[in-house]
Amino acid sequence: MSTNINKWAPGESYGPVLSQTDLYLLKTDLEINPIFAQKFGGYHLVLDLTTGVARDADGRNSEFNAKMQPAVLPRVEQLYVISETSPWCTTVRNPAGVTMSDVCQTVWSEYTNNAITDAEMGELPQRLKDQIKGTAQRNQQPAGYGMYTPGGVRCRRVDWLRDRHFFEGLRKDEAYAKRRLGFSAPNVFIMDLNSYY
Repeated sequence: MSTNINKWAPGESYGPVLSQTDLYLLKTDLEINPIFAQKFGGYHLVLDLTTGVARDADGRNSEFNAKMQPAVLPRVEQLYVISETSPWCTTVRNPAGVTMSDVCQTVWSEYTNNAITDAEMGELPQRLKDQIKGTAQRNQQPAGYGMYTPGGVRCRRVDWLRDRHFFEGLRKDEAYAKRRLGFSAPNVFIMDLNSYY
């Protein structure tokens, strides 16, 4: 599949930014940026959700130069990001059009700044709770996050992912979105996560 990467370059030459209502009224399909769709041979994005560092999968191109490109075309005010690995839905907003940087920053922020609630932990089997707590300790000790609480370590959403904390991109899966959310929409995407050692 040939992809014209120039159409993704940042700029003012795009059509209007679509609101949620516009998407429904126009019945618009959204094209995912080829880097997020993992269809751009020059760069394979890997975002470490524990650190927020984006890089190429083979270690080259440590600077994420395409971050200001639109995440999707036509541009939209908001995207919804869900994962098969976690129970949360992340809403990414930008009235000027959601960029790849917006997606990466919002997902990273949501997963590192929000703790797993007692109710969410209570739904898990003990073995999984222990794994998440072990991951939380490993993630927080070297970085010195200072998130230790008197009752133990504070588990964040990123700890729920355990070793699958590397964001690689987005894809569409309407059937999965309907099962998870009860509906599907053009701006609901599945976040692909992987583990690298």
